[in-house]
Order: sequence, then structure tokens, then C-alpha cells
Amino acid sequence: MKESRGLISIVIAPTFTLPQSMGFRNIRLYIFSALFIGLDILVPWLTHHFGGVQAGSIFLPIFFFVLLAGTLGGWKAGVVVGLLTPLISFSITGMPPLTLLPEITATCLSYGLVAGFMRQKLQLRVVWAVLAATASSWLVRLGVIFLFHSLGLTYGYGGDVLPLAYFSGMFIRGLSGIAVALVLVPLITVMAEKRYKSGKEKEHVA
Repeated sequence: MKESRGLISIVIAPTFTLPQSMGFRNIRLYIFSALFIGLDILVPWLTHHFGGVQAGSIFLPIFFFVLLAGTLGGWKAGVVVGLLTPLISFSITGMPPLTLLPEITATCLSYGLVAGFMRQKLQLRVVWAVLAATASSWLVRLGVIFLFHSLGLTYGYGGDVLPLAYFSGMFIRGLSGIAVALVLVPLITVMAEKRYKSGKEKEHVA
């Protein structure tokens, strides 16, 4: 019974309750973002190190923490984490590869912005915010791939794979990672919001 209520609460969770005052001039925004950027560099590196190159394409860990930053911290945190993570990761670990960097950066930026905006500004339930961010971000990735193809620039892993074939392969390969994010990001977000709300109530009582 408790388990079913928990699952229901994820779909019909209360509206955004975590702090929304983290502006671009607020140091808390960058402390929060630094934590997620760190996770977003470490976890993909570990995934590639122990699972090989294909593991990153299957589990999509770089998108997971960008999504979580957006749903927990709002759109500004999502933008900072989404924009900086691929660039810092590339400079430190060489991942994602240079030919993948533009599409991954655009996709991460879209994930963080849309998830945070849908959750914080539109007060969308967390599941729908994650779904909207996922759908829009993969469309953005497709757009970047087609743009690079039309300009005669190298995209993806190189080679002569046509844009739609390359995109379809990446999307199908990443379905496991998408499914994991659709389950865990809402679950973690709801649990974090409940904990935050409970802590604030205790502070008020005290």
C-alpha cells in the first residue's frame, strides 16, 4: 500500500518546493551546480572506464545529472550544469569526443533548461517535466546533427553515416538510459523535495 502511494506521489507530486531564489549572482547556484558538474564528470568517466565506450551511449549518465540539476535546482541551475558539464568534461577527460561535443552540449543544455523551466516556472509535475525535457532535447540533438551534415561538418563518431541513421542508432541504444532517468529522476526529486519541506517545517516549529 505504501509503495503504491509512493509511486502515485511521483506522478501527482506537489509543485516545486525547493529554493527558487538561486539567481545567476547567487553563490549558492554555483555551489549547487559544481556538485552536479562533478558527479556529471565522474560518473560518465567511471561508466566508460568499467563498461567501455558503448556503456556511455547505453546508460547516458551525462544527461541524468543535468536532468536532476534542473528538476531540483530550477532552470538556471539546469543551464549552468548543462552548458558547463560537457565543456569541462572534455577539457579534463577528453569525453565526449570533439566531434560529439557540439551535439552533446546542445542536448545537455536543453535537458537542464527545459526540465528546470517546466518544473519551476510552469509548475509541471516532475514526471511530465522529465518527459518534456527528454523529448525536446533529443529533437535538439537531431537538429544539431542535421545542421552539421548540411554544413559539411563532422558529427557523431565521424564516417559517412547519414544523419537519421546515426540519430536512430544513438536513440535506440540509449533507450535503457532514458528509461532509467524517467524512473529515478522523478523518484529522487520527490524524495528530496519532501525532505526539504520536512526540514523547513521542523525549523519553523523550532
